[in-house]
Amino acid sequence: MNEIIFIVSEPPEGGYAAEALGQSIFTVADTLDELNEMVRDAVICHFEEESRPKIIRLHFVREELIAV
Repeated sequence: MNEIIFIVSEPPEGGYAAEALGQSIFTVADTLDELNEMVRDAVICHFEEESRPKIIRLHFVREELIAV
């Protein structure tokens, strides 16, 4: 596996939540800098070094509500 993709959302209570596609990895953080750190640490803890993805891709999903 060369890369792993995380779907990042902004929960109503604030901060960021990231969930990996195809893996049981989930983490939360208050800031984007902290999220990058938390995701990197989660990937390092989840995979052995020889099977660890080389690239971590964050895909941001944002929901907006427009009243009409």
